[in-house]
Amino acid sequence: MGPSRPRLRVGVISAGRVGSVLGAALHGVNHEVGAVAAVSDAALRRVDELLPTVPVRAPDEVARQADLVLLTVPDDALEGLVRGLAAAGSLRSGQIVVHTSGAHGVGVLEPAARLGALPVALHPAMTFTGKREDLERLGTACMAVTARPDDEAGFNVGTALAVEMGADPIRIPEEARQLYHAALTHGANHLVTLVNECAQLLRSAGIEHTDRVLGPILSAALDNALRYGDRALTGPVSRGDAGTVRAHLEVLEEAEPDTVAGYVQLARRTAQRAVTSGVLRSDDAVGVHEVLDGGGR
Repeated sequence: MGPSRPRLRVGVISAGRVGSVLGAALHGVNHEVGAVAAVSDAALRRVDELLPTVPVRAPDEVARQADLVLLTVPDDALEGLVRGLAAAGSLRSGQIVVHTSGAHGVGVLEPAARLGALPVALHPAMTFTGKREDLERLGTACMAVTARPDDEAGFNVGTALAVEMGADPIRIPEEARQLYHAALTHGANHLVTLVNECAQLLRSAGIEHTDRVLGPILSAALDNALRYGDRALTGPVSRGDAGTVRAHLEVLEEAEPDTVAGYVQLARRTAQRAVTSGVLRSDDAVGVHEVLDGGGR
């Protein structure tokens, strides 16, 4: 027997880090990626690497030829794109129209739904590099699936697509989508900022191989936090060591003053969570708060 025929003809708008990878993932499970929209040099390179046989077309052409229209544009561009595609006659009844914005549910796809398309919002809960390594990471990621209330067909299609791409589907109702996205953004995006600030401080201390120093301790901290919640808190704040916290603020002020405000803000939140969870006694937290408020410096 020869290879099975492709099941859906997919159009990808656009070939950013997410779109190129999800397009490759769908191609890998025998869907046909018929066309992709790509403009920048970086996007064109991603097409060459991940979707090398797929033609590059204008967005309206990509959508018109597709059974499954995959919209992977930035959050703020999504609403205008959907309206434009609908007005241009590029969307039709019977199509599946999917976007991957974590900040939006399916309400933004209403122009497509009015034409008879099936609207689905998918959001992979992971960060993307736009390289082949992301295909493996999909196998460990969750994917948020949102459809219209009581639209079991939409939920089922979204769930099936997530599973086919190797992800673990979770249902997110429309009204919870923004809070879900805020949580992931606060964790993933701000974690990158925090890690890079820590690496910068280590370099200021004359330590070159920051990845070797930070990798084990940060990996253990993340693993413990996911396993044990606030009971995983360690360090001087959670122990009530106000003198150590004072010394930290003094050396940060001298070496990297831009990091002081962030240290103070996170230390305050850490102290509050440590007290609430029973890791730190309220009496022992007083000295830490005095230092953080400037009273002990």
